[in-house]
Amino acid sequence: MRFSDFFASGNIVADLKATGKEEVVRELVQTMVASGSLTKSQGVAVEKAILERERKGSTGIGKGVAVPHAKVREVQGMLGAFGRSEKGVEFGALDGQPVHLVFLLTSSPDQAESHLEALRKVAALLKDDDYCAFLRRAKTKKELADLLREVDDRVKA
Repeated sequence: MRFSDFFASGNIVADLKATGKEEVVRELVQTMVASGSLTKSQGVAVEKAILERERKGSTGIGKGVAVPHAKVREVQGMLGAFGRSEKGVEFGALDGQPVHLVFLLTSSPDQAESHLEALRKVAALLKDDDYCAFLRRAKTKKELADLLREVDDRVKA
């Protein structure tokens, strides 16, 4: 499965309105519900699981990137949403910096390998400062979707 398959264009938010961690998770999950990727009840389960995971430790991994994620029994396969915040969001990141790029991932428990592969690719992206800069500067969903389609070619995780 290609990285961009996890992030359908309907699950991309070019300019997050949320200003805090919980609100970002909620906004991205609601985007997935609105796109039809998740039902309302699945959305509730995903939001709850991701916020519980965040209470154990922030998934703000540094360099302006956060990867909130959770395995959720109610989800089929592997799904993701991507959000960009121009002004930045306080996420409790390891480096103390605001988060601008949020890769939200959720999967069924039987998708452990896909889940880990997606997390590895996001981590590898952090090493590509130019790519992260392109993501930060993108203004539209289409630009972001195009950039996410390039990940598999740029990153071999």
